[in-house]
Order: sequence, then structure tokens, then C-alpha cells
Amino acid sequence: MKIPFVGLHAHSVAGSPFDGLGYPGEHMDFAYENGMDALALTDHGNCNGLAYQVLHAKKMKAEGKDFKPIFGVEAYFHPNLEQWSRDYEEAQENKKQAQKIKKQGSAGTVVEDEDRSAKDKIKKRSHLILLAQNQTGLENIFKLISESYEGDNFYRFPRMDYAMLKEHSEGIIAMSACLGGVYAGNMWDNREDGSEAILEAMRETTRQMIEVFGDRWYGELQWNAVPEQHELNKYVIQMHQEFGIPLVSTADSHYPSQTAWKDRLLYKKLGWLGKNLEMATELPVDVDEVGYELYPKNGEEMWKAYKHYSEGAGVEYDDDLIRQSLVETHTIAHERIDSFLPDNEVRLPDFVVPPGKTATQALTAMCLDGMREKLPTKMEDDEYIQRLRSELQVIDDRGFSKYFLTMKAIADKATEIQLAGPGRGSAAGSLVAYVLGITQVDPIKYGLLFSRFLRADAKDYPDIDYDVSDPMVLKEILSQEWGESRVVPISNWNTLQLRSLIKDISKFYRIPFTEVNQVTSRMLHEATPKAKKKHGITAGVYNPTFEEVMEFSESLGAFLKKYPHIKEHINALYGQVRSCSRHAGGIVVGEDLDTRMPLINSGGVRQTPWSEGQNVRHLEPMGFIKFDILGLGTLRMIETAIRHILKRHHNIEDPTFEQVRKFYNERLHPDTIDFNDQNVFKNVFHKGRWAGIFQFTEPGAQKFCVSAKPESIIDIAAITSIFRPGPLSAGVDKHYVNAKVNHTMVKYLNDTVRSVTEETHGFLIFQEQIALLAHLLGDDLSLDEGNLLRKLLTKKGTGKGASEKKKIYDKFVSGCEDKGISKSDADSMWDKFEYFSGYGFNKSHAVSYSMLSYQCAWLFNYYPVEWMASFLDKEPESRKEKAINIAKKMGFRIQPLDINTSGVEWEIGQDDKTLIQPFTSVKGVGDAAIQQIIANRPFQNIEDFLFNEDVSYSKLNKRVIDVLTRSQALNCLMDDRFTGLKHFWSAVAVDRPKNKKKFAENIDLYKPEGDFSVEEKIEYLVSLTGVFPMHLVLNSSIQDKLEGHAVPPLGNYDPDLLVAWFVPREVIPKKTKNGKAYWIVRVTDSTSTMTSIKCWGVKPGVDLVHINKPYMAKLDYDPKWGFSTRSIRYNFKLLG
Repeated sequence: MKIPFVGLHAHSVAGSPFDGLGYPGEHMDFAYENGMDALALTDHGNCNGLAYQVLHAKKMKAEGKDFKPIFGVEAYFHPNLEQWSRDYEEAQENKKQAQKIKKQGSAGTVVEDEDRSAKDKIKKRSHLILLAQNQTGLENIFKLISESYEGDNFYRFPRMDYAMLKEHSEGIIAMSACLGGVYAGNMWDNREDGSEAILEAMRETTRQMIEVFGDRWYGELQWNAVPEQHELNKYVIQMHQEFGIPLVSTADSHYPSQTAWKDRLLYKKLGWLGKNLEMATELPVDVDEVGYELYPKNGEEMWKAYKHYSEGAGVEYDDDLIRQSLVETHTIAHERIDSFLPDNEVRLPDFVVPPGKTATQALTAMCLDGMREKLPTKMEDDEYIQRLRSELQVIDDRGFSKYFLTMKAIADKATEIQLAGPGRGSAAGSLVAYVLGITQVDPIKYGLLFSRFLRADAKDYPDIDYDVSDPMVLKEILSQEWGESRVVPISNWNTLQLRSLIKDISKFYRIPFTEVNQVTSRMLHEATPKAKKKHGITAGVYNPTFEEVMEFSESLGAFLKKYPHIKEHINALYGQVRSCSRHAGGIVVGEDLDTRMPLINSGGVRQTPWSEGQNVRHLEPMGFIKFDILGLGTLRMIETAIRHILKRHHNIEDPTFEQVRKFYNERLHPDTIDFNDQNVFKNVFHKGRWAGIFQFTEPGAQKFCVSAKPESIIDIAAITSIFRPGPLSAGVDKHYVNAKVNHTMVKYLNDTVRSVTEETHGFLIFQEQIALLAHLLGDDLSLDEGNLLRKLLTKKGTGKGASEKKKIYDKFVSGCEDKGISKSDADSMWDKFEYFSGYGFNKSHAVSYSMLSYQCAWLFNYYPVEWMASFLDKEPESRKEKAINIAKKMGFRIQPLDINTSGVEWEIGQDDKTLIQPFTSVKGVGDAAIQQIIANRPFQNIEDFLFNEDVSYSKLNKRVIDVLTRSQALNCLMDDRFTGLKHFWSAVAVDRPKNKKKFAENIDLYKPEGDFSVEEKIEYLVSLTGVFPMHLVLNSSIQDKLEGHAVPPLGNYDPDLLVAWFVPREVIPKKTKNGKAYWIVRVTDSTSTMTSIKCWGVKPGVDLVHINKPYMAKLDYDPKWGFSTRSIRYNFKLLG
């Protein structure tokens, strides 16, 4: 007989990482196919999977499947959080325990550890199932979760107590949960005192829960082979008998099918692999060894499990009682819980709307004020007035006035404290955004389209990406000033990826690391060329998908054939949740967000439970609009450069941000800078003087730009739009340069086509050009339809999109014919639309970012040393050596580190050509040590440095002194008592003396050490400071011989001479498609040019290239492929 049953206790990977397996949709689909009509999701301490649940429920409904989602949580409960806080504070008083608490408490993702008997008071918590009966109940659950993650309640796990439950219990059904539940907690805590003590504790819990929930409190039974489970079941049944509380049986499902149990066990073990815990390296053979089956069972399977496990445990139950506990779940699901989906009405903040006005009235007034300030001469210009009116109408009709007011409030706060970018993405096409000060680009002046950003007929939300120099500072200020429940960072859910999965699973099965590493190091190199070929990509970077790596990597294929069980696990675990982090720039802004969503805490940061990005879009469907505040290092460079300029040319010793902003607004702002200054184009973009020029840091982009010779912002925008894999594969870069050089040869179909494409020399480079041509040439074809066409052309298929495309095509051809264009020419234009749509780029974004590139170039052209100092400050450790070489190549002198003159940033010498290296550029010297140095210098001698009463040597410690010595920052303090730098280092740093007497002994003891070898000096200087000491490599004798034979450095390569000298810095072994070895040798020379040489026909073990030694070589050169040689043995000559 069929038993009505609904699973009211279930976990997914979305909210129970390393415990639940499979996303909510997989669980729901299985439950439906297994004969059930509803399923609750109750992840551990959160509702992170709720958005998945909602979207999949809508999908099932659209497919005609009658299935009810139930929303809930398995909360972490403590009876009294005030008592818990006292226990926590008491534990903090123990220094050793306090350190442990701090380390454990800062963990990122909450992972259930099933420590049921936790004796540690501060780890104490029990499970409690909460189910939402309606929207009120759901909002109460959200509030409870949000509060449970707040600082005073969170340590490793979020907690709630009776007081919180009483305040927010309306609309919630509660259940006693599993062996980690509240009744189980009573059992574990009182076992040593006997059954009566357990029952008395359970009676108190029952009385408290009934006081909070009334008849919505349920005792939960579960069925497995764990003996303690049956002990607990008996106690729970007694609470039913004594208090009349209803009983439910649950499956406590953790994976989405009967066969997934083994993958779930492995997934749990991988979660603890990083903890270095001892664990079995074999999984059970069958599920009976495990002792439970945790998939979404139906009523009959639940009954079978009850019978199987109770008989196996030798425990008798009342069959009628247990049958009723199963049926009760169906009653709860369909009679006590409403059929509803969470309220997803978009609610933007009210606090951005001035009192006494509607959002639209306020927005209109602010736009007019902004227009008067920024465009006073356009107040009577019909084009501007109509554009503004049209945009405001669309914004009002779509209900987004508050969105723009919020974005303006963010921008206003940002520009009070830091520089913001001209614009990013399609938002630069909005006049409203420009006059509000959200962007800095006049869209009409540059032919940018609002419809590319926001269409009147679309359903999507606006998306303004906002660049600032320091987003973390801005977000903290917004949170402080607007409130933590109004500004919340967005979470990012990191998933298990192929490389890490292979390594972790192989580690579990104890497969040798070397065997695994050979596979993981090769698989991308093997798969990428074949994947690119599959897609017809011949240039640019391409990252193969998981499926492509699995298909095309020979090494991986052989490995998985040898270990087929690993392949099965990979297929099951790929894409499961690994950890939680923060979105690069996204925040949600709204009112009472802690009630409208269940906020979580990850790594000490209050965050959204749901994410929004390329792979997952969960916030918008739930009614939340993402605001992207992104950091752009170039803006920090510009700020720093301006500070240098103000100090050196305006006599402002310590410029404030207000002064930086004033300089920017007067000299660099897109409204004031001269974007047609040909000196900037010629001296930077034409000559290829690249030093931190935004968008031109890659050699390919630099080379293309020099050949294209831009003369305007649109030219830069076209170049950066073309320099992407799609256009490069199609050879558009070469065709564009040819058309630009021979512009008189370009033919246009008619004046309309010329007006749209002349700025890009006849090519369709920008997406907006397709939309504009369709609009201008078509028959009553709106700009919105033109932008819709841009999207439709990139989609294949025969569905709704195909019919919409056919409709626009008919209007386009009809309009062309009415304008005297033949159908064949119209079809030819349409074919171009389809061809170029595959790689057309967003003009609004391209123009905005080209302005940034120009601002960098302007600064470099007119303030070269200030820009170079700023560039060196910004470059990270990994690019430090390359950046210093660029500076040297540009003619700047690098002054070595000096303990008495170096500072916290790159400083500028009096001669305008010297850059003084700062301590911050030295690997291993932290801020605290630098503060000690600067506060207490100048140091007269080494004793003054080592034994200074005012210096805190816990900050300026032995490790820092070691680095300062090997980087030669202390050379100015080394006198003739020392036989060399190694002697100095040993006496000062290796055997750090505590007093002057010990130091004197050290000087005598280490005198035989002498100096470092040349190789050691080179290694230390390069690794610690990034400065390559060419003078140590190329002695005067070798230099004289090279000059005597007129052999140039490779940076001044003469194609007629063919011979040049260089110094190898790195040898990178590679293999051709046919498996033949070749090397890429990265070299430098006296021009500080970093170059790569491809060395073909290499014989490993025979051929040898010495790092940091001078070589002379005969090389082949190809303008496209660069330098190469067919034989190292015959063409490379080691000098000296």
C-alpha cells in the first residue's frame, strides 16, 4: 500500500558543503521521479541553496511537473547565547586557548563535522529543523539565520537560542532533528547520569519548544543502523507519549540518488583532507557497510528502511505509530505549509530618495542639475534634451529610478575619497549616468547608445560596473554610513575544479604524486590546441572546458584508463562546492536585507547567501540588484602620479585627496583633457613607449598599436576591440591596419553606411554599429530592435529567437529596398552583420577604457618620471624585475636600496632621471619594520643600526636584517673591518649579535667568509629587489671586446648583422605537437629589453644554457614569431 510521505529534512551541496552532495535541482528531480510531490531543503545553518530551489521549482512548473518546494534550515541551536558568550569570554582568558579560538573562528566556509558529543563549551550546539509555513515564516527564518551569523553568536558555527526563536517563531514549524539535534544533545550530555536524567532534560526542552512553537513542535525519528539512533528514537517517542507532540520520520537525505553514496563519502573525506587527519584510504564496498542510506526516499522506501534497520538493531516499535509519523510529513507539507515562492519584488533603498519627492521626481531634478553643471551649452539642444527625456522615460517605465539614485549616491561617496574611472561597460552609453556623475563620458559626443545599456522592451536589470582605486575602503565606508543591513557584499561559491580534484582524489588513493603531477602539468597544454582547432581559433588565449580537457588530453586519458574509479569520482564531484569567498566587487544595497535574505558570515565578513556572476545568477531572480564596485590598479597609479606631480611641481609636501581630485578634474578629466593632442599619440602610442599604459601591457597589443598608429580615442577603442581572439583569428588586425593606411581605397555602400563605419575605416568593430545600421537602414526598425538583433545574431537555433530574427531581417531588407539598396546588397550587409556579430565589441566600454589608456599616456608624455615612479610602485612582486627593466630601458637610473635614503614608495631624484628604490619593493620587509627604520634614521654606522635604544627589534627582526643585508641596503654602513659582504652578512644577520661585545667577536669569527660569489650577489639582488645587476655579469673586458667587434645587445638587433649578445634569465622547456623538445629562453641585455628566443632541435642532457651568463649568438628573426635558433650548440657562444 502506498504511504504518503514528504522528505522534510534534506541537504544539498549548495548549503552543506562537504556533507551534502548534488545541487537542489538534482534532489528535486530525483524526488519527483521517485513518486514524491514535495521536498524540503534544510541545509546546515543557512539557506544558501534556496535560490537554486526556487529557480528549479519554476523550471519544473514550466515543464508541467506538480512539485512543491519547501523552504527551511537545519539551524545550530544553543539554549542560552548569553551563557555561551560568558563561556566564550572565559575561554579567551586562557592565552593558548584564545589563539586556538581565533584561528578556528576565522574559518571561511562552515562545514558540518558531526562532533555530536562536543565537550568543549564554546563548540556546543545542537541541530534544529525549521520549516517556513508561509512568507512570514520564511522572513523569520531569514532573520534568525542573519542574527545567528552575527559576531556575538558566531564561532565556527552560527547559533540561535530560545530568546531569538521566541521573537521570530511565527509561521515556522520546528523539528528535533537528527543524532546532532536538540533531543540528541540532551541524550549526549546526560548519558553518564542515566536515562532519567536524559528524560528530564528532554522534558525541559519539550516544554521550552512548546512554549515557543505550540503545536508546531515535532519530534523527529530517523532510520539507520546506528545503535544510538534507536536509543534516541525511544526517548523521542516517550516525549510524544508524555506531551502529545506529533512525530515525523525523515530520510535526512544528503545525496540525490541511491547510487551516489560512495561519491558523497569521498566528498566528505576530501573536505577534511587538508586538515591532515588520518583516514581510511578505502571506501566501503556496499552501502550496508555504511549503516544508512541518505537519498530522497519515498514512503515505501522509508517503511522498508524502518523495518530493515529496526530488525537489524533488535528494537521493536509500534508499526501504527511509525506509519503515522510517515503520513504526518505529507500532512505538514500539504496542509500546514502554504504553496508559495519567496517574495521577489525588487526593493531598492528608500534612503536615497529625498523627502517629499518620488524617486522619479528626484532623479529628473538631479539630472537637470547635472546637465546645467556639465553641459550648460546643451540646455537648449534638442538632441540632448530629447535624449535625456527618452532615457528618463525608459528608466521610469522599467521602475529603475531608485537604482540610478543609489548608483549616484555610491558615485558621490566614491569621488569624495578616491578617483573613479571614466566608465565601464555599456552604462557609458547613458546620458543620465553622465549628468549624474556616475560616468565621465558624454555618450552623444562619442556616438554611444543608451539602448545598448537598457532597452525599453527588455526584462533584464541595469548593470553598472563602477571602477574605483580602492573598492574595499569605499565598501567599508558605505557599510558604516548606511548600515550593515543595507550594504552587503556578494558571496562567491568556489567549486571543485579538474586539476585539484585529480590531485585530491589521487592523494586519497595514495597514487604517487609524481605520476599525478605529470598528468596535471600536461593536460591543459595537450588539450588547448585541439580545443582551439575545434572552435576555429588561431590566435589569442583560450581556456578549454572541463569536457574538452577530458576529451583531448592524452595524458589524462591514459591516467583515467589506468584508474577508472577516479574518472567516476571526477564526473560526480566536478563542480561541487569547495568554499565561499567574496565577489570581486559586487554588493547588494537595500532596506532590511537581514530580513529579506538569510545573511551569512564567511571569513569574518557578512555576505549574501546567493551569488551573481557569469556561472550563477541568483540575486536578480530573488529580487536583488547587484552593484559592482571594482578596483582598478591604473586609477591608483594615476593618483600616485598626481601626488608626485603636486609635490615636485606645485610645492605641496603632502597632497590631500582634495588636491589630487582638483588636479584630475582640471587636467585629466574627460571633460577637460585634450583627447586630440597628437604629441601624446606620437610619443607614446606610435613610438611604443609602454610603461604601465592601460590595456597595452601585452607585447601583441603593443605591436598592433604601433602598426595601427592611433590618432584619436576611437582609434584606440578600435585597436583594443580588435585585439581579442575572435578578431585576431579572422585577421581583422591586418585588414584594419591596411584600411587605415589606405583609407581612400575603402568603399562604402552609401552615405548612411559611411556615417556609421567611417570612424573604423569601413569595418564593423563595435556592436553598436550593427544596431545603428539596422535602425537607420531598416523599415521602422527601432534602436531597441537593433540591439536585440545584436543578441539574436550570436544565437543559433530555430526557436523564438529565430522567428524574431526573421522579423527583423524582413524589416531590414524592406527598409534597404525603400532606400534604393538592392536586395542582394541588403543580404550582403546582413551577412556582414552575422559575421562581425561573433566578435563585435561594446563601443561604450571600449571608448571609456580608451580614455583611461590616453590618460596614462598623457601623464607619461608630460610627467615621465612621476609616471614611472607610480608605475614601479604599482607593479606586483611577480612583475617587479620586468618593470625595473622597462624603467631602465626608458633611460631612468635605478638608485640602489639605501638604509638611510630609501622610503615607502619609489621616490624621484633631483635630476629627473633617478628613481630611488623603496623598502616596500624588497621581498620580506614589512610595514612595521619600515616604520622603525624611517623613524630612527639616519644610522651613522652598523652599531647604530643594530643596537639602537629607540628601535623595536621585535619588528626590525633578524629575518628583516637578513634581507636588508643580502639586498645590499646596508652597504653604506659596511666599513673596512669587513672583508666582504658575506663576512658582513654573517656577523650582522646570520649570527645576530645581542650586544656590541658579541658583535666584535662575530667580526673576528667570520672574517674568513670574505665576499659573496658573483652568482650569489646576482641571485639575491634579483630575487629580493628585482634589479638585475648587469655590471656583475658583463665585466669591462667582455664589454670592450663586444664593442670592438660592433656586436650589439639583442635589444638593438641588426637584421643585417644577425649576431647579438644577451644574458639568459630563464629557460622554459616545451614540447611541440609532435612531442619534440624545444626551449624558450628568456633573456635580457644592457638595453633592459626582455626578449624570448625559441630554441629548436634541443637535445636535453646535451644542450646547456647557463643562467646569468653573457652569450653571443647568431639568431633568426621573424617579425611575427620573434627570435629563434635551430641549434644552441652551433649558434650560442658563452662569453668570458
